[in-house]
Amino acid sequence: MKSHVLRLLPTAYPYALDTAVAVLFVVAYLGFAEMSTTPLWLGYPLAVLVGAPLAVRRGRPLLTLGVVLVAQTAATVAHITLEPFGATAFAAYAVASLCAHRVAVRALVASLVVIAAAIAVAEPWPDDIGLVLFASLCVGTAWALGRVTRVRRDYEARRAAQAASAAVTEERMRIARELHDVVAHGLSLIAVQAGTAAHVRDASVSEEALRVIETTSRGTLVEMRRLLGVLRSEDAAAELAPMPSMADLPELVSRAALAGVGVDLSVTGAVPEALGLTVYRIVQESVTNVVKHAAPATCTAAVEVSGSSVSVTVVDDGPGERLSTGRTGGHGLIGMRERVAVYGGTFSAGPRAAGGFAVRAEVPLP
Repeated sequence: MKSHVLRLLPTAYPYALDTAVAVLFVVAYLGFAEMSTTPLWLGYPLAVLVGAPLAVRRGRPLLTLGVVLVAQTAATVAHITLEPFGATAFAAYAVASLCAHRVAVRALVASLVVIAAAIAVAEPWPDDIGLVLFASLCVGTAWALGRVTRVRRDYEARRAAQAASAAVTEERMRIARELHDVVAHGLSLIAVQAGTAAHVRDASVSEEALRVIETTSRGTLVEMRRLLGVLRSEDAAAELAPMPSMADLPELVSRAALAGVGVDLSVTGAVPEALGLTVYRIVQESVTNVVKHAAPATCTAAVEVSGSSVSVTVVDDGPGERLSTGRTGGHGLIGMRERVAVYGGTFSAGPRAAGGFAVRAEVPLP
């Protein structure tokens, strides 16, 4: 109950302020009516009409301005007071800050014309000139402040919309990278095992290859459904399996071995949970590239955690030729480089002088 009341306070505060201002104007104009020679049967209703509508100026800005302006005009012509249209200025601020620009400008021009006419009728020339200028200045200043508020509010709304759009774009790019890694890894293993099953006459080997294809395809479909579920709805994502982490690396290594790539995995130190997915994807993409371009081969994957960073090194001795990050290549190397760049780390990939290929990444600890 207490938290609900606290949430309502920021919304209720502006209306409480408007109500307080409305009461002040009503009380002030009741006093003006009693001090003037105008009959009270006319002065009291005008006092109420000058102040009371200000309590709802945020909900009905144009109607409030119209009623208040007419009431103040009548009070000025009836010589109840020559107060420089303070209530009208208060209402004009709401019109300028809440209404469209064209409507707000028309309302300001109409208000200034009515004010000038009312003072000209109430006061003889040339005494009315100073009053007209002063009243116009008060109302015009309030209107200008309202427009500044409107412009600032619109600017903040555009910035918020742009930030939300950028966040959506960044999230979609992240999901695209995840889909690439998942599909590329799964299909590479499936392609290798399918080739094995097609060319090896040993029934047991073919049967094992088909089991690997079944397991890999099922796992790939599960990850794809999870990632696509994020695109469909936020609620669906909450019920799906968690993202891969460092604990899933041994399974990744075993699948690579079934595809003809023996991976010697070593992890030194504890990788922070925030970096677990990034490290996993770098190792996964590197091993996938070995399976696609260099199998059969042996591969060494080392993850080392130092005091300030996490380094990932994946080296193989395969004969396959692959493109380094300095040349135009596939999305895999680009995706790894982007993942590392998000954390301000360094990334390199290229052929080794002794043969094979090496991928190295260093990511600062958060």
